[in-house]
Amino acid sequence: MNCIKPIVCSLALSLALGQAFAQRLNETQVIGSHNSYKSSMPAPILDYLKKINPAAAQSLEYEHLLLSEQLDLGLRNLELDVFHDPVGGKYSNPKSLSMLPAGTVFDPKKELNEPGLKLFHVQDLDVQSHHLLFKNALLELKSWSDQHPDHHPIFILINAKDGQVPMTVSPLPFSGTALDSIDLEVRTYLGMDKLITPDLVRGNYESLEKAVLAGNWPELSAARGKFLFVLDESEAKIRRYLSEKPELKNAVLFVNLKEGNPEAGFRIINDPISNETYIQDLVRKGYIIRTRADSDTKEARSGDYTKFDKAKASGAQVISTDYYLPSRLFPSEYSVSFGNNTFERSNPILNQK
Repeated sequence: MNCIKPIVCSLALSLALGQAFAQRLNETQVIGSHNSYKSSMPAPILDYLKKINPAAAQSLEYEHLLLSEQLDLGLRNLELDVFHDPVGGKYSNPKSLSMLPAGTVFDPKKELNEPGLKLFHVQDLDVQSHHLLFKNALLELKSWSDQHPDHHPIFILINAKDGQVPMTVSPLPFSGTALDSIDLEVRTYLGMDKLITPDLVRGNYESLEKAVLAGNWPELSAARGKFLFVLDESEAKIRRYLSEKPELKNAVLFVNLKEGNPEAGFRIINDPISNETYIQDLVRKGYIIRTRADSDTKEARSGDYTKFDKAKASGAQVISTDYYLPSRLFPSEYSVSFGNNTFERSNPILNQK
């Protein structure tokens, strides 16, 4: 560089280096929550479940703050479970409510009678949710984001639930059209301007996976104030979604497909203990990975941080937990953060000195 004024040249060089080394979305690591909408099960329902299936009851004994309160703490990943209900009323009379005291009001606004996607954990059984309607969760996220326009991008995992559970109402199946209704509600209630989409990441590359392997995730500065949605489902269900959104063109959702598929880019690998090296390899190649710090309340009850330590070391960009705060439902000091109650940092694999 031919410099007449060294100070000006130094500033220009600093700006150039800053641009060259701008951090990208995949070069971060965040902590978020699992089944983020869930409020605690009423004691009579949980007590009943303990009698017929103690292990299941123990696994369901967790709760979460309101979505906006989780984001206020610094969490940057949420998980939402949706049920297909295009007419409304399919899930409006949960059987477990018969165990509650007479006069208990569960759905005062009769939201479960409205058409559209519903938001809870297990039909008839574990239905306590901060939002019974998916659209209301999206509206809360939009409101919070509008108030915090420079927030770190937030990863949202979506489970499209249609599994049969004994002695409960049979849920409606998620066809390709039903899965596309998730896109429609996100577009309608959150808005396209809030989204990091597969099209945005693909850019001019032949496929999403080629873009990911080339490191084409957006720079963090350009992705702030936005959300990235992922369909966390079986390959069969993902293929149904792809029948509506071939090659993920015009899609809202990324999908959990194994590397080697043209639509691959975001992977769900829940066990960081047995998959630590595998996750590290995928992270270095350019994929974004979500893993878990704990599950089924086990680590919180035993105080075991092994899984969380492996999750951090794996470089998985998204780590989910039920315990960003210690449990209020049973004695435990277990809680997960990067230290000093922080929940986002540079990626330890991609930002090694």
